[in-house]
Amino acid sequence: MEGNNVFFRCIMLFYFCKGKNTTQTRKKICAVYGEDAVSDRMCQKWFAKFRSGEMNIEDAPRFGRPVTIDVDQITALIDSDRQITVREITARLNIGKSAVSEHLNKLQIIKKLDVWVPHDLTEKNRIDRISISDLLYKRNEYDPFLKRIITGDEKWIIYNNVERKRSWSKRGELPLTTLKAGLHRKKVMLCIWWNWKGIVYYELLPNNETIDSDKYCSQLDKLKVEITKKCPELINRKGVVFHHDNTRPHTSLQTRQKLLAFGWDVLPHPPYSPDIASSDYHLFRSLQNSINGLNFASLELLKNYLNSFFAEKPQDFYERGIMKLPKRWKSIVQNNGAYITE
Repeated sequence: MEGNNVFFRCIMLFYFCKGKNTTQTRKKICAVYGEDAVSDRMCQKWFAKFRSGEMNIEDAPRFGRPVTIDVDQITALIDSDRQITVREITARLNIGKSAVSEHLNKLQIIKKLDVWVPHDLTEKNRIDRISISDLLYKRNEYDPFLKRIITGDEKWIIYNNVERKRSWSKRGELPLTTLKAGLHRKKVMLCIWWNWKGIVYYELLPNNETIDSDKYCSQLDKLKVEITKKCPELINRKGVVFHHDNTRPHTSLQTRQKLLAFGWDVLPHPPYSPDIASSDYHLFRSLQNSINGLNFASLELLKNYLNSFFAEKPQDFYERGIMKLPKRWKSIVQNNGAYITE
């Protein structure tokens, strides 16, 4: 590569002496040796040197010891500290910043924003996630049950979904302003249950009302009625496989007794595991993306929006949300209980 550079500089010097300019020189070189042979910038740089009287086309000698970079050393530093900076790498290995950046580029290593996770998992948390995920994965292998699942969860829905945006501004000009959302924004709790075919039942609680065991059990009674209407095959033959997380209203004695009386097969769910709760990783994510930036003047308008959102989703949207579960269970087992980030 170095030999090629010197060769092209020799040609540039020839055309400089012939009175050609940089544009003419580049065109002549690229016509013979290819479009990428030399750049405009390279021609301009060397013509400037020639005009100053510098006719030496060899590279200036470099002082100091030659630097040999062990790519494995860079990789090892990154593996030991994923948040290490380029400055820290250059200091530890005593090499230039440009050399580090070049090698990171070759390794296709880039910096990304860290992904938020809901909890700093303890060893016990990881063991619980592995054991339950492995149990559910193996059970579905010999007795497929995904199409029998009724899954449910709760989500706060905000009336005023302020979305901060980036705006173009001139240098020195103040950025555009937007109202900051209040600390206690008006909101309602969405309680919803669904399966691979679609929404089975949902309700919105009055403003700022939350769930307790009494309320949750009354909702389960309503849910059972809707399952009988919309999923009679589960009531008559196959049986309901019920999934919810382990918040207090879901795991209270009163709720356990209710579910036992129903005869539903309740799936275990490890603590701090929204990444294997279909509502969290699929339905609620899509819903939140759709309401970002929207404002609702009343509960009725909010409810109308939700009705349209759920109705407009095709059946395969709900099916995908449920059918992802085995892959996620397997991922947790294979990755030592770590969160699934995406």
